[in-house]
Amino acid sequence: MKIVVIGGTGLIGSKTVERLRKQGHEVVAASPNTGVDTMTGKGVSEALTGAQVVIDLANSPSFEDNAVMDFFKTSGRHLLTAGALAEVKHHIALSVVGTERLQGSGYMRAKMAQEDMIRQSGIPYTIVHSTQFFEFMAGIAQSGTVGQTVHLSPAYVQPIAGDEVADVMAEVALGKPLNGIIEIAGPDKVRLNEIVARFLKTTNDPREAVADPHAKYFGVELDDGSLVPGPVARIAKTHYDDWLPLNPPPKK
Repeated sequence: MKIVVIGGTGLIGSKTVERLRKQGHEVVAASPNTGVDTMTGKGVSEALTGAQVVIDLANSPSFEDNAVMDFFKTSGRHLLTAGALAEVKHHIALSVVGTERLQGSGYMRAKMAQEDMIRQSGIPYTIVHSTQFFEFMAGIAQSGTVGQTVHLSPAYVQPIAGDEVADVMAEVALGKPLNGIIEIAGPDKVRLNEIVARFLKTTNDPREAVADPHAKYFGVELDDGSLVPGPVARIAKTHYDDWLPLNPPPKK
């Protein structure tokens, strides 16, 4: 089966491509670096020719409100138009747990616009809502840093290992379209400031993480229900405290 992975050279994309290729499928790792640019449309139709499944893992290079909306709308339009012409049988997109609850965020509004386009496209689809990835704790810490203090919301999160996200994306690609959403999350519900504090401690980072209820996440304040999944979510197995010592962040 031919499967096209948009964003196939990124964190989740490269892991997903690897899993599908090991199972014997023809997989195109599509990105601007490989000649497929969903923003301009360059190479998209050619990449999708003969494809049965498309997995959209692309992300905007800018999180500024107008830029991110333009990215997901333009990229989505090119991808869905080419998918319809190629008679793709299953369009899959990775999105965010809490998207519908955080519409005060420009990024989440853009993700919702992307999801709406998929639902209205007429192409059979599955949307995977994931919680935040373990791999992004360093970036979250940096986003809240002022001097030697990291200001972060004390709201609950339930992050997940990138490897387990890729496992789900590969599994979904080989299954039937749900024409709906599934949620995935890690096994531990923990406060955002506390998990980042654990990251800082384990990596011998001198910065201090402090709870700040007004600290913003993707431009909005959080509450305890903003970023956690519902009761029927698929729960991964890897715990952060087991994962972190085996996956130290790259040295600056």
